Amino acid sequence: METIDPELLRTFLAFVDTGSLTRAAEIVGRSPSAVTAQMQRLEVVVGDTLLEQAGRGRTLTPTGETLVGHARRILDAHREALLSLKGARADGRIALGCTQDFAERGLPDILRLFSVTHPRLRLDLRIGRSAELASAFARGELDLVLAMRDGTSIDERMVLREPMLWLGSAHCLQRAGGEVPLALLDAPCSFRNAAIAALDGAGRRYRIAASSASLSGLAAALKAGIAVTARTARMTTDGITRLDSAFGLPELPDAEFSLRLRPDATTPARSLADLLTDMLPQSAPAQS
Repeated sequence: METIDPELLRTFLAFVDTGSLTRAAEIVGRSPSAVTAQMQRLEVVVGDTLLEQAGRGRTLTPTGETLVGHARRILDAHREALLSLKGARADGRIALGCTQDFAERGLPDILRLFSVTHPRLRLDLRIGRSAELASAFARGELDLVLAMRDGTSIDERMVLREPMLWLGSAHCLQRAGGEVPLALLDAPCSFRNAAIAALDGAGRRYRIAASSASLSGLAAALKAGIAVTARTARMTTDGITRLDSAFGLPELPDAEFSLRLRPDATTPARSLADLLTDMLPQSAPAQS
């Protein structure tokens, strides 16, 4: 009986999670043409078409939709088996730095799986701002860091791009054409810079209605309806939603996060980096 190469399934799910062959190529580290070739090989194995044209892009066929669940289960089993074999006797400690963007959405499930398969490892977790995490990584205090990208680096294991969105309460005081009340993190902050640049570029008046050193402070301002902010869909929750076109806010660029790994990292740290690279793109919530 013919089997399915897990790499083909990984690329297939990268397309499912991003909706784009180009973005899937970025996630799996291949060229768009190579990703297209992989999808064609997978269709040969499955014996049916998985993708079909939809306007200028592509969407899943009914067979493609059916394959999604099977692909996730296969890769989950494959991933857990490898991690268990590698991690059964691993000990020591790993220091991971991460921004709060992922602390509540994405990271918990990954750390749970890693801890189950590496029961003797100690994980030192530091949640903070990108600038301070980058400094700690440069000082050798962290084995891995997941933070906003500040240029290219030879130690990058993954670059994760997610759309910046305008977020606020459904009962936000902001209305189209009026002065925009902003809730922003204290400088330096890439999201702060992007929000202000977008409003300046569109000629929109704004004021800083709330500022905070943490995302929890921003969340309080958003839920109160006194301000809006620019962030990714990872910050959406009860009381915080994406603001639609009725609010008349300008387009925002993509946010870029990078996962960096020390060149002399231990085998368990490299395994955690592999797991983050594999699972984080799947953890992004829907943008709608």
